[in-house]
Amino acid sequence: MKLQFFIPLTLATFFSFFVSLAQDSLSLKREFRGVWVATVANIDWPSRQGLSTQQQKNELIKLLNTHQKQGINAIMFQVRPAADAFYPNCDEPWSQYLTGTQGQCPMPFYDPLQFAITECHKRNIEFHAWFNPYRASFDGNDAKITANHITKLKPDWFFMYEGKKLFNPGLPEVRAYILKIILNVVDNYDIDGVHFDDYFYPYIIKGQTLKDTETFILYNNGIADIKDWRRQNVDTLIHSLNDSIHAHKNYVKFGVSPFGIWKNKAQDPEGSDTRGGNSYYEIYADSRKWIKNGWVDYLNPQLYWSFTTKAAPFANLANWWGNNTYGRNMYIGHGAYRIASKDASWHNATQLGKQIAYIRQNENIHGSVFFSSKSLTKNPFGISDTLSNNYYKYPALPPLMPWLDSIPPYAPNNLQATFTPQGTLLTWLPPPLAADKQATYGYVVYRFANDEMVDLDYNENIKAIFYSPTLSWLDVSANPKEKYKYVVTALDRLKNESKASNIVFF
Repeated sequence: MKLQFFIPLTLATFFSFFVSLAQDSLSLKREFRGVWVATVANIDWPSRQGLSTQQQKNELIKLLNTHQKQGINAIMFQVRPAADAFYPNCDEPWSQYLTGTQGQCPMPFYDPLQFAITECHKRNIEFHAWFNPYRASFDGNDAKITANHITKLKPDWFFMYEGKKLFNPGLPEVRAYILKIILNVVDNYDIDGVHFDDYFYPYIIKGQTLKDTETFILYNNGIADIKDWRRQNVDTLIHSLNDSIHAHKNYVKFGVSPFGIWKNKAQDPEGSDTRGGNSYYEIYADSRKWIKNGWVDYLNPQLYWSFTTKAAPFANLANWWGNNTYGRNMYIGHGAYRIASKDASWHNATQLGKQIAYIRQNENIHGSVFFSSKSLTKNPFGISDTLSNNYYKYPALPPLMPWLDSIPPYAPNNLQATFTPQGTLLTWLPPPLAADKQATYGYVVYRFANDEMVDLDYNENIKAIFYSPTLSWLDVSANPKEKYKYVVTALDRLKNESKASNIVFF
């Protein structure tokens, strides 16, 4: 312990200090704990192209098992890296990152998207389908692109930039096409969310020019400045997607992970106290407008900097985003890939831990997402252990979204406990339909010491979470010499939670 801890403290400072320590170690009952699983260029999964179906499945199961142990409760899974697909029954070809050849399905045949969703839900992990809306090729090599790829069927929909083909966002038919592709997944798969990253118009490259002047002339809708028109094109896609997704399935969440700086204060007094690149002027993404207007359920800005980064200090940006939530959910994107990088501030696991602890003190920030999966599974400097043993020691439910649904289920019925040689077996009956006629989606099991009050506000008493209609749970960790009491609650699809069932003493 450092010497300065022994100097006289006011009562308020003393209390604040120990509250801070508690927040460093204890987790929150409602907290988004996500991780990006990138498939483009085989960043995270599968590890290389051409693996057999079983090898792909085994890798994904191992990856999800690791994240489950770390306390992760949401996966942002990249299902469309470059106008290609990790699922069948689509107008776009199979991704080359599966088999090594675009358009070739995995053999023996299986549906990777369905498999990933099923395996996530088995582990009580939400599945957010991550789409890249505008990228159509990753390396510009036409020889690798199939004849039925959209770039060859509709070549006038695209422009080249930095050797890659990108959809032209100014074309109404392009926006309609992207909307159709995404709604196909919403309609046919049991996803929990639709997720975009920060790739809208391309980041500025010196010597490169956006070739959309002709499109601007045709479709400017009276907007004089081409830059304002580009922003409106992105706005239109975001707004229409939000409305359409919720019209098709009201429980599917829609979120975007924008670049970490909206505007710098020098560019706009309402911007952040930073001096870096920005999304508003450089990639025409007005993310603050989207959350202000309620066009997204959450934002997940990419704050991939440390506390000591001069141009973009983590704390400055976290504070700024926390002040610009407008009643919607805000999750912070952390640069876990920077652990063990050349930046000395990332040469251990404490940078990431301090960031988690810092944002937990802001009631307007509701969790974290880490880039990317392998940055956690490789466990550099013990970061995986830090999460599972400290910050994410106890399970957490996702944050609520009352603008989508605020009506909880009714409580489960007839909870009972039975002794078995393997442990205490709990069984219960499902509740009737909720007041809004929504069916129960899952359950939460709580265990308390016999002399404890039943208090559902703290997650250290959560022993199991189920995103399934299961009606039993075996407690194998109970000490046979101790007495406990159990309750079970019900969850709906948006994780609204019921009151407790009857209490069982055992």
